[in-house]
Amino acid sequence: MKKWMLMLAMVLAAAGAEAQVKFETKSTDAVREMAIKEGKLVFIDLYASWCPPCRMMERQVFSRKDVGQFMSERFVAAKYDTDEKTGRELMNRYGNGAIPLYLIFDTKGELLGRIQGATPADEFMAAIRKILKR
Repeated sequence: MKKWMLMLAMVLAAAGAEAQVKFETKSTDAVREMAIKEGKLVFIDLYASWCPPCRMMERQVFSRKDVGQFMSERFVAAKYDTDEKTGRELMNRYGNGAIPLYLIFDTKGELLGRIQGATPADEFMAAIRKILKR
């Protein structure tokens, strides 16, 4: 019985992991190349490990199956810590210092839009759809 419960827990964990938004940690150039090859846009999450709203987004928004599916269909997603070089550079160029900050780029590197701060999943998805309609 214990083996069966353990196996069930592993299957459920694996299914849940695939439902999440998959974030790349490669260079911005590599992420852009992936987006070009896949015919998608680039989504960048600027966060910090010490940021409570960033952790809330990870737990309550990016872990959802519907958000993961929506994002994987449209974006190559990447995340960069603002306490590290790439994240700091992106924040200096596109942000105002407040995190979390979400950036959407086309494959030419043009910024299409930004979303500032943590929001519930439905508001977050609505903000992305609004940027995509422009």
